Amino acid sequence: MDFNLNDEQKQYLETVRRFVGREIIPCSMALEKTHAFPFEIIRKAWDLGITNLSIPQAVKGYSLDLVSTALIIRELSYGDSGIATSAMCNDLANAVIGMHGTDLQQQTFLTPFVERPLLASFCLTEPNAGSDNSAMATLIRKGEKGKYLLNGTKCFITNASFASQFTVFCKVGKPSSPFIACVVVPALAMEPVMTGAGSSACREIPLPGGGRIVTGKPEDKLGQRLSNTASVSFEDVVIEDDQVIGDRRLGFQYLTDVLDYARPMVAAIGVGIARRALDLTLAYTRERRQFGQRICDMPVARESLVAMWKKIETAEMALMKASFLVQEGTPDRGVYASLAKNLAAEAAIFCTTEGLHLHGGYGFIGEYEISKLLRDAQIIDIYEGVREIQNMIVGRELV
Repeated sequence: MDFNLNDEQKQYLETVRRFVGREIIPCSMALEKTHAFPFEIIRKAWDLGITNLSIPQAVKGYSLDLVSTALIIRELSYGDSGIATSAMCNDLANAVIGMHGTDLQQQTFLTPFVERPLLASFCLTEPNAGSDNSAMATLIRKGEKGKYLLNGTKCFITNASFASQFTVFCKVGKPSSPFIACVVVPALAMEPVMTGAGSSACREIPLPGGGRIVTGKPEDKLGQRLSNTASVSFEDVVIEDDQVIGDRRLGFQYLTDVLDYARPMVAAIGVGIARRALDLTLAYTRERRQFGQRICDMPVARESLVAMWKKIETAEMALMKASFLVQEGTPDRGVYASLAKNLAAEAAIFCTTEGLHLHGGYGFIGEYEISKLLRDAQIIDIYEGVREIQNMIVGRELV
């Protein structure tokens, strides 16, 4: 593995960094206070080609390696992890189509995201089935006319209030079935517009083929307030055969594949948060003076700064290795994807906590960004599999 970036990767990173510095950092704090969904920022990111990174070359016209994808997500997260999460969710929802869909399914379900700045939702978690996917109750079963009907409720779904397409994992036939399917449900296309209107409303979507989708009121979250999160209910949604991805009995394997892809992306978000926390803390401790010297010159404070830096560098090395192994499809990729996610979550939480501490009382004030970062960091330890689940994956492979 070569840690040197090629010219194309360097160009991508420079483009993203300029975008983050110009479009995200100056306004993220203000947007967060209003809970306004940053559609205009996401549209500009789409214009630059830094969203929908998992769409295959056959559809998009160009491809991007997974290491580059992780680096782009890391830079977006440096600006705001909520925006990075919304952007990553498109890839989470669409990656499984690119991996296991037919050529026709890829053209049908992915082309709209190339043509317009649309959002997608990945629908897995349920009120009674978080880490335990076997407890999933959402299902497809044959209706009176022989077609599948999709029924069930998903929760904590990113982009749900504005999604134009839903990728849904569900049981087949009955809740006790051992088989899981992956189905795609297109909805009315919603092109981004910068507005707070509708962002706090429920949404009812009648579907031309039959049935409806209902999204709940967006969740009032501790952090990552610039990503939208809501519940989604599917009521007698008619599923045609061409909406089923791959084999309707192999959804668990497809889910494993997409989570192996997603966990390095979550790690990238964690690293972005941690690095932003370190940079803010360095800037503050260089300016702030106590006892006649800069805080950063005090041995005890410098020890904390060094510990923050070490956490970030360790997490970033794990992120790069996991991204490379997932890209190569190696048998042990899942272990390293889990390792990267855990180390990045640990780095994000540690760096934001230590950063707030070094800010002193000012860190506890809402107008200082470090307090926002501390809130944002908590979810990295939870979504796409909590810390304990990642340890279970690693432990299972070790023994």
